[in-house]
Amino acid sequence: MDDDATRVEWREWGQDAFDEAAAADTPVLLSLTATWCDHCHEMDAETYAEPRIAANINDSFVPVRVDVDRYPRVRDRYNMGGFPSTVFLAPDGNVLTGAGYLGADGMRQVLDSVRTMWQTKGSGAARVPRPLREDNPPAGELTDDIEAAMLGQLTETYDEVAGGWGQSPKFPLPDALEFALKRDREMALRSFDAVSANLLDEYDGGFYRFATDRDWGGVQREKLLDSNGGLVRAFANAYLLTGKNEYREPAERTIDFLTTTLWNGDVDGFANSQAPGEDDAYSLDATDRASADEPPVDDGVFAGPNALAIDGLLTYYAYTDDERARRYAERALATLREDLLAADGVVAHQHTADGTDAPTPLLTNQARALEALTTAASVLDTEFLADAQRVADATIEHLHDEDSFVDGPAEGVGLLDRPLRPLDANVAFADALIDLAELTEGTDETDADADRYREYARETLEAFAGASDRFGVQIARYATAASRLLEGPLAIRVAAEPGSDLHRAALRLADHEKVVVPDASDATLEAGTARVERGDHVSEPAETPEQLSERVQTVLD
Repeated sequence: MDDDATRVEWREWGQDAFDEAAAADTPVLLSLTATWCDHCHEMDAETYAEPRIAANINDSFVPVRVDVDRYPRVRDRYNMGGFPSTVFLAPDGNVLTGAGYLGADGMRQVLDSVRTMWQTKGSGAARVPRPLREDNPPAGELTDDIEAAMLGQLTETYDEVAGGWGQSPKFPLPDALEFALKRDREMALRSFDAVSANLLDEYDGGFYRFATDRDWGGVQREKLLDSNGGLVRAFANAYLLTGKNEYREPAERTIDFLTTTLWNGDVDGFANSQAPGEDDAYSLDATDRASADEPPVDDGVFAGPNALAIDGLLTYYAYTDDERARRYAERALATLREDLLAADGVVAHQHTADGTDAPTPLLTNQARALEALTTAASVLDTEFLADAQRVADATIEHLHDEDSFVDGPAEGVGLLDRPLRPLDANVAFADALIDLAELTEGTDETDADADRYREYARETLEAFAGASDRFGVQIARYATAASRLLEGPLAIRVAAEPGSDLHRAALRLADHEKVVVPDASDATLEAGTARVERGDHVSEPAETPEQLSERVQTVLD
């Protein structure tokens, strides 16, 4: 965000700003923005650049600006439902009031209202947002009802006319797509079709963020790395199940976008986002669009979104042998391991030039890095398992609290010292632990680690189970993880090196929730063979890809 476009004297998020507010006995105006957010730029131009409004803010408030991608814990505590978020705080960080986008007239009214509130009630008018003051979510038992209830929600909210789920806005929801793909193929594929028909940029590749209307109209044309990484994986999985190029090609076009527009060659990683271009640029033909100005790219390299992209590219490579996908995934993975992963298993949030600051463990980064590393161990080489275990163990050591995981250490200014247990990140970490458990089994020592990882996964999922009937379809992965834990994921242990015919055949068996273990260290498995397991069901060894396919059917039947 270009702060120079405004006349507001922005401070950075930190203790100094809150000390200044306390000393002056004035509220803090917190502006949450993103480089890719069109409405944020509009509010800068319309509202914060207006001289009298800027003077009012500078005289009566301590204005603080936060980029939500760079400070995710601030975002998650103060988000007012989208960006920009305009939040007024007491000097202790509690919330006086907040809003989203405010035009000039709306801002004048709110500034006057907050000033009056502060003069009459002071800090007594402030509150702690509900997610930070509620008790822990109700725990419960994991049962098959969780999977059935989520499928029921998807069926109930499915849009028979336009595809996808819900009314408006319409998001692509890759986790819901993947959950439905295994449980209601027709509903899933119609939703995949709607996403690719309406959100895929046919010219440059990559998916736009969402559509404002039920019929997928009003497309918001920012492109974010994290959602694109998730959609590469989802469309690759749809291709695995169907064998149809209409699902492979959107993944391929998105990889085009990721490895060109979003590739940061200076760092060897993926840039975070591309902002929307001019509205009329998207209606131009290919020749005119080629000469149009390129929308700006935020070239920051963040661990979590990069891990999602690595996971997506490796999944696509596993099904297609696409060398470009493998090559870029390996380069970004090397950056993740060498520059962002500390020796103790803590993942840094963002790549920096000096890399001198000790990283702070954030649950989302830890979970996504673990996913990328377990996928790499399954697809490329088991050498990545050691790093995966370091990440898992560091997460457990630093972020486990009671029966689930907090988003980060309980430290920092404002409300950062209050624990927050994000459901989506807890689910992602638990699901990745299930994969890690399968990948680490094989000896008495590693079996103990596997049992420990499964127990943490179970404990985490049970910690939220009492409220699982109220989860929306955007948390479909909770039901996926619960199902995999209860039944045991389909595991294929291959006593052959990665890249062998048997290993490649195992990767391409049509169950995207499976775990493939190459170089399986099992004394009962002869070299050059593979075995299929699910729970207590164990197949006879297979020596050929054809036999392996047959063994899968015997276990599933």
